Amino acid sequence: MGELVLNEEQFGHVIDIIESAKERAFRKVNEELILMYRDIGEYISMQSEKTEYGDSFVQKLADFFATNYPDLKGFNRRGLYRMKQFYELYKDDEIVSTLLTQLSWSNHLKIMSACKTMEERIFYMHMCVKERYSARELARQIDSAYYERYMLSQQPVTTAIEEAKRATGNIFLDNYVLDFLDVPEPVLERDLQKSIIRNLKDFILEIGKDFTFIGEEYRVQVGKHDYYIDLLFYHRGLSCLVAFELKIGEFKPEYVGKINLYLEALDREVKKENENPSVGIILCASKDDEVVEFALSRSLSPTMVSEYNLKLIDKKLLQKKLKEYIELADTAEE
Repeated sequence: MGELVLNEEQFGHVIDIIESAKERAFRKVNEELILMYRDIGEYISMQSEKTEYGDSFVQKLADFFATNYPDLKGFNRRGLYRMKQFYELYKDDEIVSTLLTQLSWSNHLKIMSACKTMEERIFYMHMCVKERYSARELARQIDSAYYERYMLSQQPVTTAIEEAKRATGNIFLDNYVLDFLDVPEPVLERDLQKSIIRNLKDFILEIGKDFTFIGEEYRVQVGKHDYYIDLLFYHRGLSCLVAFELKIGEFKPEYVGKINLYLEALDREVKKENENPSVGIILCASKDDEVVEFALSRSLSPTMVSEYNLKLIDKKLLQKKLKEYIELADTAEE
C-alpha cells in the first residue's frame, strides 16, 4: 500500500476554512458588541430624560462600574457618554442602522468625534465597510479631508473632464494627499516614484484598496522602441490596467499624448480579452483645468489628470470650498 501524499495546497485549504470561520466569529462578536453599546446608550438616554439630574445618573453608573467591575474597560464616565451619544445620533436614521454593526467601535468613536454632518458620517461608514479601514487608516483619511476631496471631485467642471471621469468609473479624485512620502527637496520624479514604492501600502490606501500593484518602470514596446510606465496597477472594480505617470511640475498637454501611447500598447500587448480598456492617471503637482479640458478633448483613451500634495491640505479651506459649491448648486436649482 503506497504512502499517502499531501501537498501544501491541501493544507492551505484547511487554513482557509479556519481563517474564514475566525472572520465570521469576529464579525459576530463585533456585531453583538455594537448592539450592546447601542442598548446601553439607549437605557442611559432614557434614564437621563427621566431624572432631573441626567449627568448625575451617568456619573453614578460610572462609579458603580469602577467599584464593582474595575477591570471592565470603556465604562467610565466618558465611555458611557459616548454610548449615549451613539444611540442618540443614529436612533432615527434607518439608512445607518444597517451599517452600524459592520464597523468596529473604535471606528465609530473616530467618526462621531471628527465628523460634523450626518452625510459625512455615512460617507465614512460606507468607506469603512467597502475598504475595510482599520482605526489608523480611517483616522488618516479623515485627517487628510478625504470626504471633502471626494465631494469636490464630484462637482461638475468641463465637458471633456466630465467625460474622462465617467470613462474612468468616476472613482478618481482631483486631488491626492501624499503626505506620507519622504521626498527630498528639490523633488525629482525618480525620487517621487521610489518613495511611493517604499510607501506602497499608504499610497494604495489613498488611491483605493481595489488597486493591485503590478510594477514600476513597466516596459512596453512600440515598434523598435522601449517605453517605461512609472507605475502600473490593476483595478479589480474597473477590471482594467491603470497606468500612473508622475510629474513634478504643472500639467502639460503633451503628457496626454504620451500616456495615450502607453495605454494603446497595454491594450494591444498586455490586456486580456475579458478586461476593459486600460486607464491612465497623470499625477501632477498642479494643473490648469482649462488646459486639461483642451488636452483631453481629443484624447484617445480614458485618462484623468489629478493634482497631488506632499503635505496635508488645510481641512477648513476644503470645507469652506465645499460649502460654497453646495450653496451655489442650491441657488441654481431655485
